[in-house]
Amino acid sequence: MDKKTFYKLSYGLYIVSSSFEGKDAGCVVNTLNQVTSAPAQMSVAINKDNFTTEIIRKSGKFAAVTLIQDVNMDIVGTFGFKTSKEVNKFESFKTARDEAGIPYITEDIAARYSCEVVNEIDLGTHIMFIGKVTEAEV
Repeated sequence: MDKKTFYKLSYGLYIVSSSFEGKDAGCVVNTLNQVTSAPAQMSVAINKDNFTTEIIRKSGKFAAVTLIQDVNMDIVGTFGFKTSKEVNKFESFKTARDEAGIPYITEDIAARYSCEVVNEIDLGTHIMFIGKVTEAEV
């Protein structure tokens, strides 16, 4: 098998976030996808060791934003290379909260989504969350 073929897949870049009992978490992912249209559902796969995974599992909810192509690299650095367990990743950026109280950044984004988890699938190293979309905004 030529693993270089996987480098030819196209991906976007997203930040997925959640909140539980006053603790906010978020991380960069490239695996956010729409999986159904009626009802609108999305999937996201996140490493089991990621603190955001733990918070999504506890809350049963997640928010996601689509980052623009020219995103500020400080956003990617903060959400991609630091842990929400130790750092408030949201404090340095413009943010808002969805109806469920989940934070999301409001700068350098093309769209946002809020989801209620309806299923999770254990993929070995990752958990895939399937979420029913409860909010969506360009």
